[in-house]
Amino acid sequence: MKDAATPGQMPLRPPGQVMRLARMGSMFPTRISFLRTLMRRLGAERAQVTCHRWQMCPEGFGHAVFRVDLGGHVYSLVAVSSDLPPEARTDRVIATAWDTAYVLYDGVPCEKEVARICAAAPLQEAARFTERDLVLSRANKSVRLFSHVTNSLRAGVQPDEALVRDIGYLMRTTAVYGNGKFGIADRACIDTRPGLEGPFMAEMLTVWLIRHFTHALAEHVGRGPLDRRIKRHLGIGNSTGLGMAPFLVTHPVLLNNWMMARETALARVRALPRLTVDEARRLHGLAQRAATHLAEWIVPDAAHQARIDALRRDWEQARAWLDPAHLRGDHPLDAAIRGTAQSSLDVQELMVALVIEPFGDLVDGLAECMADPFGPMVLPVQDAATLRRRIEAEFAWALDTDYERAEHARQFWYVSAAKQEPRLGDRFEEPGAERESPLDIARRIKALHGDLDAGDEPLPELLARVPDHALAVERVLMAARYPYAEIRDNLIAADCLPIDMLRCKLSFFGASKFDPKSDRWTRITLCQGAPLADELATRADDWWLPVYGG
Repeated sequence: MKDAATPGQMPLRPPGQVMRLARMGSMFPTRISFLRTLMRRLGAERAQVTCHRWQMCPEGFGHAVFRVDLGGHVYSLVAVSSDLPPEARTDRVIATAWDTAYVLYDGVPCEKEVARICAAAPLQEAARFTERDLVLSRANKSVRLFSHVTNSLRAGVQPDEALVRDIGYLMRTTAVYGNGKFGIADRACIDTRPGLEGPFMAEMLTVWLIRHFTHALAEHVGRGPLDRRIKRHLGIGNSTGLGMAPFLVTHPVLLNNWMMARETALARVRALPRLTVDEARRLHGLAQRAATHLAEWIVPDAAHQARIDALRRDWEQARAWLDPAHLRGDHPLDAAIRGTAQSSLDVQELMVALVIEPFGDLVDGLAECMADPFGPMVLPVQDAATLRRRIEAEFAWALDTDYERAEHARQFWYVSAAKQEPRLGDRFEEPGAERESPLDIARRIKALHGDLDAGDEPLPELLARVPDHALAVERVLMAARYPYAEIRDNLIAADCLPIDMLRCKLSFFGASKFDPKSDRWTRITLCQGAPLADELATRADDWWLPVYGG
């Protein structure tokens, strides 16, 4: 923080309001999303990206190495571009080949290391890597836009701006692996390095460098430069499915810290008694930017497009709270939040993200609180009666459901043997429920509550008697210290929508333009509007909800 004194704040919104799937599935990125934090760090360091190696044929197949300095360390993106037959191109997890593959390397790779990575990276999960390899990724072309851009450049003209605006990326990643997968470095190898301490920072650095590579590749194949405005709007697409969803359940402390930081940021700006003229002008401008962004957000799915259309209409009314007349009053941002409390969840969460945006001095330091260097730290209880009281105080929402009814236990989470990826099955129609992953936290806590009596049975004796309750006991004990650690919904119910979990997590990455393909996977855009490699000193921190040409 820039000021030594802790800023004032209003009470945080309660977990019972915030930690519901429907609200989590309405979240937007904020200035403390991970990509935004990374860009500020790169900008503060005046980081430079340089091309260390470029060996590409005229059609754009070969490899390249880009290096960047961050926090006193050097990192390199090794990019491998392959000639992929059209019939092999798929974003699904069953894919075995991709247009491009990447490794974020610790240092600058020698020729031997480049050769190793060029051989291994296109194989992805089928290969094995080393601790010098920090992140593994792959991406497929948006063939429609990549071909249009390169053909346009060859013809000596810039690509069609409407097509660039509507698609928004040249390639989309289908996986970005970190933290020890397939032999790459464990997070513990880098989690104290300046710039990479925060969650997913190595992965976000990789994505931003991949975006830089896609621009360079298109210009190479097209034999001409892209207009800077067009290039800035070209982010990186991403296809994400169920594999991401369980993370929010299996990493409760991280989830708590992310949500706590976001809610604290909101509480701080709501406490501002008055706004300056410049702050009011900035908020009013952001309200218009949000409206333009919503107008540019177009998806093929009719149901989701209808939701976006409704948000556009509702936002026109809600943004009146950010007109100069309202912003001249007392506690105007608190008034804006209270004034939209009866609006749709989409409007409410858009307003939350917007009012945080202009106040970096108040909130940016909270990004330092979003990691989990220690793991769960809980105060134990000694007897079953105390545990029972805690459940009734903190988990009443889990006790109200009858999990014997089919609609409340319809789905089960499991890990596929073939791909080692999370899946979701129908308990009453599909085999495999006996291998269920323990994401049924609500059901487990109710079962624990049912086995507790009002007496003083020591907790160790309870766990010796019913060891299956160990996970539920841990989650109950965590609630006092980590109030935002638990999704307060039944994750095995027939109406549980994993897409809500995906959107929550992706909003913390900094994703926008959510494009759901079902209730289990979505496409998104990352780094759209983000500074180009040569703009870090001037444009590092003004790209919330980007708009074309902005």
